Formats: sequence, C-alpha cells, structure tokens
Amino acid sequence: MNASFMCAGSTLRALVATFSFLGMFAASLSTSVFAQEFPARPVRFLIPLAPGGGVDIAVRAIAPRLSALWGQVVVVDNRPGGTGAIALDTAARAQPDGYTIALITGTHTAREATHAGRLPYDLVKDFSPVTQLTRQSYVLVVHPSVSAKSIPELIALAKSRPGSLTYGSAGQGSLQHLSGALLGVLAGADLLHVAYKGGGPALADLLGGQISMVFATPLESVPYIKANRLRPLGVTSSKRSPAMPDLPSIAEAGVAGYEVINWYGVVAPAATPKAVVDKLFRGMVEVLRMPDIVERFKGDGVELVGSAPGEFREHIQAEIAKWRRVVKVAGIEGN
Repeated sequence: MNASFMCAGSTLRALVATFSFLGMFAASLSTSVFAQEFPARPVRFLIPLAPGGGVDIAVRAIAPRLSALWGQVVVVDNRPGGTGAIALDTAARAQPDGYTIALITGTHTAREATHAGRLPYDLVKDFSPVTQLTRQSYVLVVHPSVSAKSIPELIALAKSRPGSLTYGSAGQGSLQHLSGALLGVLAGADLLHVAYKGGGPALADLLGGQISMVFATPLESVPYIKANRLRPLGVTSSKRSPAMPDLPSIAEAGVAGYEVINWYGVVAPAATPKAVVDKLFRGMVEVLRMPDIVERFKGDGVELVGSAPGEFREHIQAEIAKWRRVVKVAGIEGN
C-alpha cells in the first residue's frame, strides 16, 4: 500500500471522527439549550383518577405553584379508567420532551405485579421517574357491627369464621386489595376481598354495613371515625402515624413485618432528556418545601418526600418486587 493512500485513509478517519464529535457536541448543546428554555409552553399533568379524590386534591394543590415557578400553565388533565391504565398509556406514548408528565401511585406498582405483561405500558421501561412526592399510611377501619376492637381480636375473629370478614378495595390488584392480602398472609387469616370501581364506592358500602372493613386514607376516614360511624383498628405503616398517634400500627399490634405505604409520584415518558427530568425534579422539590404546602399536607397525615429520580426508580422497582412476592404467596390473579 503506498504512502499517499495511507495518508488519505488517515485523513478520512480523522474527518469522520471530527464530524462525529461535532455531531455529539451539537446534540448535547441542543439538549442543554432546550432544558434551559423548558418549559416554554404549558405542561400537561395527567392524573389517573377522576376529580375530587385524594390524588386529584394533591395535584391541584401543587400545580398552581409549579405554574408560578415556571411561568407556564400546568394543566391538570384527569384521565380515569382502567385503574390508571388510560392515563399512563397516554403518558407513555407522549413525546419525551417533558411537556407531558403523569402521576403514579402505589396502586400502579401493585397492578404491575398482578397484571404482568397485560398492561398497555411497562412501569419500569416506559417511563423516566421524576420524584416521589408523598407517602402516607392507610387506616384499617371496620364497621361498628364488627365485634373486633383491636387487630388481635380481628385476626381471631377471622380465624374462627374463615371467609366471613370482607374487605373492599378500589379494584382487583389495587394497593388496598394487596393490603388485605398481605394481612391475610402474615396473620394466617382468611379474608374475603370485594373489588369495587374505586375507593369511594367501597367506603360507601362499608358505611352501609355491606362489607366488614376497608383500608382507607386518614383524610377520607377521620370524619367517620369522629362520628363513630367507623372504628379504626390500626395503621398500615410500620410505626404510628403522626396524624393518628393513639392508634397502633398493624405491625405493632402483633403482625410482624406488616407495612403498606400509599404514595404519589411523578413520571415522564421514557427517553425524556436527563436535563429536562432534572429541571422537573427541582421544580417539584421547590414546591414541596413551600411552607403552605408543607402545612397543607401535614394536616392530612401526609409526609412529603421529594426523592431524586434515581432513588424513585429504585423505589418503584422495590415495590413491584415486594408485591410480586405477595401475589405469588396469596395466589392472586389479575382480572
């Protein structure tokens, strides 16, 4: 091979390397500039439930602060249906530019466990986690007609009458459903699950005495507890809840290892640029630290989190793994 040909080859390779570098540099610069400008138009915040519930209330408290912070309207878009599947499928298919984000809850990790491969999205592969916003325990409340006045008495009653105690939930595979399944597994009790099309109808039937108990949020249950229409037996967190300090945790009451935490978090479509995800994260955390927001959620027994995107991803994966173990042991099948 002659020297001139070798020289030309070296020059060509050098040019290719240079153009490749320039291309990567331009792409990096473009992403950086885009992130600095973001958001330059309204951001759509998809909510997987109907207006009026705890999730909707939480987002509608946060959205105006984000709008003020970013100088762009944050549009709250309720997309109920399919226990969150409609909203999350919409988010998964959206452009990965940060202008469509979605709220997820603990129920979505539960459904990932009960409906593996049958959902229109993959909670791990199809989303870029932004941050976990909140965490909150459920309260196990029973109808006054149930004779049990403590967790040990409830378990004894369930064991003496297998399948006679019923608990309602927001649907098959919901976090409320698996809360009862986990209690049954750890306590060795046979509890009968009754699925509803939402937590509201389940609570209504509990108040009417059609079912025995429900795992409810403090926000929705406290008014009925104060009116003696429901009796609280324990909270699902591993420790007592600041919102109900006189009520023992289910674990403290004798069911070792029991813990269920309901939580809300924010995700963006997969492949959303890291710089944009980071800007979304910083905005969310800044809002969560605002004194009025802290006070607002504290009154409802809600703990504000604000975890980093990587931490939130690990949390999602850990929750899915936990519920898959419960689903397997309890023999639960998704519908």
